[in-house]
Amino acid sequence: MNTEKSMYEKELAGKRVLVTGGTGGGIGEAVVKRLAAAGAKVATTARRMPEEPGAADLFIPADISTPEGTTRLVDGILEHFGGIDILVNNVGGSSAPTGGVLAQSDEDWQFAFETNLFAAVRLDRGLLPAMLQQGSGVIVHITSIQRRLPGENTMAYSAAKAALANYSKGLATELAPKGIRVNTVAPGFTETKAAERLIHRMAERLGSDYDGARQNLMDSLGGIPIGRTARPEEVAELVAFLVSDRASYIIGAEHTIDGGIIRSV
Repeated sequence: MNTEKSMYEKELAGKRVLVTGGTGGGIGEAVVKRLAAAGAKVATTARRMPEEPGAADLFIPADISTPEGTTRLVDGILEHFGGIDILVNNVGGSSAPTGGVLAQSDEDWQFAFETNLFAAVRLDRGLLPAMLQQGSGVIVHITSIQRRLPGENTMAYSAAKAALANYSKGLATELAPKGIRVNTVAPGFTETKAAERLIHRMAERLGSDYDGARQNLMDSLGGIPIGRTARPEEVAELVAFLVSDRASYIIGAEHTIDGGIIRSV
C-alpha cells in the first residue's frame, strides 16, 4: 500500500489547480488536500475566508453564484497563477424550502441554477482561454446522483445538476480535439460536515439518535447496497484519478460514486 501511494505522491507536481468550494469539511476540501498531496499548486475559493488556512496555496474569497464573484475569482487566478492546468468545479447545493414544488419560488429556482450550473459555465468561460492557449487542461464538474433521483424538495437542484451534466458532455466533445479533457463526477450520499449537520437536525426532529437519522436518510434513497455513506476522501480519490495522466483517454464521461444507489443501467 505504501508503494502504491508513493507511485502517485507527486504525479501532479507543477500543476496549477483551482478547486471551487474547497472549505467547510466537504468534498471540495478533501479534493484540495488530495491534489495538494500529489504535488499540485492548489487554489480554492468560498464565500468567506476559512478559520484555518488548510492545504490550499491560495484562497480567493468570492461568491461564484454571481457574475461579479466569478470575475473576481478568474482575475485572481490569472494574476497569481497565470492560468490553470486543472479545474474542479465543486460548488453547489440546495437551499430550497420544504413543502414541494408549490413552496419553491422563482428565486429558489434561480439560485439553484446560478449556483449549480451558471457558476461552472462562467468559470469555464473565464479560464478556458488560457487552457486553449497552452493546448492542454482538465476540467471536472461535480454533479450529483440527484440529477437522476430528484427529490420532492430538491427538484430545482436536481434539474440544475442535470443541466450541468448535459453541458459538460457538450463541452467535452468540443474541447477534446483541442487537448482539454472534461468529465463529471456524480456523488451519492456523502457524509460531509454539512450532511452531518443535516442528520443532527433530523435526529432532533424525529426524536432519534444520529445513527437512526442517518439510516432514515439512507432508506429514503431506497437504501445503499454497500451499507454506508461515502466519505469525502473517497470522492476526492476518484477526482485525483480523473485529473491525472492515468485517465488520459477518459473524456465526456460521468462517474457515479454512490455505493450502488443507482440501480439502472
